[in-house]
Amino acid sequence: MKTQTKIALLLGILCISIVILFSTIIYYFLNNYSYVDFYKRLETRVRISAKYNFNSDTLDAAYLKSIKNQHLEKLEKEKEYIIKITPQLTLDSLSKKHKLPKTFLETLLKEGRAKEKDGSFFFAGSKIQNDNNQHLVIVSAENYYVTHHLIFLRNMLFGSIVLLVLIVLSLSVYFSKHIFKPIKEITDNVKQISTENIHLRLENNSVNNNEISELINTFNDLLSRIETAFETQKNFISNASHELGTPLTTIIGEADVALLKIRTPQEYEQSLNSILQQAERLDQITKSLLFLAQTGYKGKTIVFEMLRIDEIIWETKGLIDKLNPDNKIFVDLNLLPEDPKKLKVKGNKQLLHLAFANLLNNACKYSNNSPVTVHIASSNTQVVIIIEDLGIGIPEAEMAYIYDPFFRASNTKLYEGYGIGLPLTRNVINLHKGELVVSSALNAGTKVQIKLPLIQFPPTTPYP
Repeated sequence: MKTQTKIALLLGILCISIVILFSTIIYYFLNNYSYVDFYKRLETRVRISAKYNFNSDTLDAAYLKSIKNQHLEKLEKEKEYIIKITPQLTLDSLSKKHKLPKTFLETLLKEGRAKEKDGSFFFAGSKIQNDNNQHLVIVSAENYYVTHHLIFLRNMLFGSIVLLVLIVLSLSVYFSKHIFKPIKEITDNVKQISTENIHLRLENNSVNNNEISELINTFNDLLSRIETAFETQKNFISNASHELGTPLTTIIGEADVALLKIRTPQEYEQSLNSILQQAERLDQITKSLLFLAQTGYKGKTIVFEMLRIDEIIWETKGLIDKLNPDNKIFVDLNLLPEDPKKLKVKGNKQLLHLAFANLLNNACKYSNNSPVTVHIASSNTQVVIIIEDLGIGIPEAEMAYIYDPFFRASNTKLYEGYGIGLPLTRNVINLHKGELVVSSALNAGTKVQIKLPLIQFPPTTPYP
């Protein structure tokens, strides 16, 4: 069953149940009130009848009787009984003679007062002592309110409930369709989006910032992330195919050329050296890919220890000095904190060496060994490392793809590389719960900012 149908049924059943409950309560209390009110009317007539029937003053009796006839409403089929109690009188004879309920007469004789209902007729009576004689004063009448008004009320309530059922069900279906109409439109629009037209977005025509508008925005954000993922996958496949295919093509070509005819030992050696060089390049690419995958896998157990970030920077610089003596890396100490605790992080030494080596090598390579400045600063919660160069920069339109494996900017064709270093570095920083931010301007240089959380030491207790 669709949610729309469930809501319509639930709303209909709830409204109908409330109406039936209130109708039942109204009918129940009015019915009880009609009984109580009618009994009071009968008892009033019993008292007045006793007074004008057994009053010794004839004028008072006549006056009371005239007041009753003039001011008291005549009840439907009203009858008055004045019965003298004698020893010969029995309940059976009395009941048959006057057509009165036997249980009513029995209660009246025993307790002196009684009231009872027999079908639509009501009875009320009192036992009166007058001049050593006992009489029964009884008044009976048909409750016209019960037989007519309550029946009319019951029929009206029943008809109203039937009519209300139809109205509530119709309104429930209408409102459920109205409420779910935007959701159905969203569903239909999403079904039309596929990999061929993933650039399409849902239209948000909602003026108010309601749940539907939030749902549309969430879907659009999801589609944007999926589109980015597809573009990343396309770039990865394209670049990986190129990077892996080039050395393989060279290896196959060298082997085919070498096998075309008998070669001299020097020619075989030259071909083998070329094959070896391309095989080493292929091996380096696959190892880089494997390491990139391992650093991106959060379930991998990595040993962390307490490290000083300035020592990591100096050690990395020393390594690059050996590999590239022409570099111009300068470490700025102006912002270095005096407290050594503000330089200590929890990390893996080899991974941090790798990350900073990638960043410093890129800065030197893409700036043709122009000056590269490393700033080290610290706050109470994190240490900040900024690496700035004056190199070729990255085109603004390509900044969104710098973390894609194998992606290389369009202005880096003259420089060797595989496009794995920056994604690998970001994975390492993420493993250390840090943040990597890259900003760049074409032909103006690149700025890389790394933020790593500091180890929080307990406050020292001052000497007394």
